[in-house]
Amino acid sequence: MKTILTVNGGSSSLKCALFELKNGALTLLYGFKLGNILNTPRFRVKDASGATLEQSSPDYLSVPKEERHQACLQTILNWLNQHLPESSLVAIGHRVVHGGSDFSEPCVISDEIKAQLSALIPLAPLHQPYNLRLIEACEALAPNLPQVACFDTMFHSKQSNLEKNYALPRQYTDEGVRRYGFHGLSYEFIQRQLNQRQSPSLNTVVCHLGAGASMCAIKQGISVASSMGFTAVDGLPMGSRCGNIDPGVLLYLQRQHQMDADELEALIYKKSGWLGVSGISSDMLELHRAEQPEAEEAIEMFCYRAALEIGRLAAALEGLEQIVFTGGVGENDADVRQRILTRCHWLGVKFSNEANSKGDSVISLSESAVTIRVIPTNEEAMIATHVLELIA
Repeated sequence: MKTILTVNGGSSSLKCALFELKNGALTLLYGFKLGNILNTPRFRVKDASGATLEQSSPDYLSVPKEERHQACLQTILNWLNQHLPESSLVAIGHRVVHGGSDFSEPCVISDEIKAQLSALIPLAPLHQPYNLRLIEACEALAPNLPQVACFDTMFHSKQSNLEKNYALPRQYTDEGVRRYGFHGLSYEFIQRQLNQRQSPSLNTVVCHLGAGASMCAIKQGISVASSMGFTAVDGLPMGSRCGNIDPGVLLYLQRQHQMDADELEALIYKKSGWLGVSGISSDMLELHRAEQPEAEEAIEMFCYRAALEIGRLAAALEGLEQIVFTGGVGENDADVRQRILTRCHWLGVKFSNEANSKGDSVISLSESAVTIRVIPTNEEAMIATHVLELIA
């Protein structure tokens, strides 16, 4: 049995998926998740239907923290050797957060590619080092397998300079200070789904909503604008990220509260967003369950800002014909969808409350000027598809 493994990791978590490759097609077999790997790890395995097959807490206390990612990968490979001995890995695909300006499509990883990716660490210091660490861990565990890098920024690489560039002196633009956009693998997966639904060329805004949230304007299948910019903290207020903020606020905090770069980074990435506004949680479900007015304010602020962003992206498209909701919140939270869409009536948006409540694949009414869809995303499937296309 030939298989492809996808690797999607962060600083303290790792998600992997195993796909069977048969007759040129991919079939999901298992999904793996290791959370809290720098402290008390949690290991979970699910089958293709989403049913949990195993949960455990691996003991990594004796493993240095800089080697934890390799230990996590070894845990997954050990599980596969035990439960699927007939599996023969043919390649490994990686989600790499930042491809800079140089990478507009997936590539097979080499020493030269790794050097280029290392040079991008200043652009994504919270994510890129861990992506590289996982690549090196796979090299150590499976040195003969081809590895493929799939970049979260590559779907946005064709945006115009009017969208990408900041109004800064050109020397900073030339060294890479520009808007990149993220969640590109999710947007590319959604676009391929739209291609199958006979609506590939509509002016579309895709709303990838979750604890990490962004939006993308797609015209003729190509990204023309996105809510995220130089980093993944820009745009919408998220679970613990602040989203758009006047840079003067950061200068004020530096001067009046003597906050240094590390403190500001922790503030805008980990202490703000839904968590900061509510003072309760960065989890949307918990905010819905809470009865405090601060929780309601956090939800309402998120939906208000999302509706504003749809307006901006509609302007970038010069007309809006389709909205797609995806991501954990976008796919499952009918209340958030309803709050956002109600604010978009001026765009000709009309939707069915019943279809929205049920989470139907199309929730717009027939007389709506804008088609509204709910489509589950699958970054792992997109990575595996890129790997298959490249090695084939």
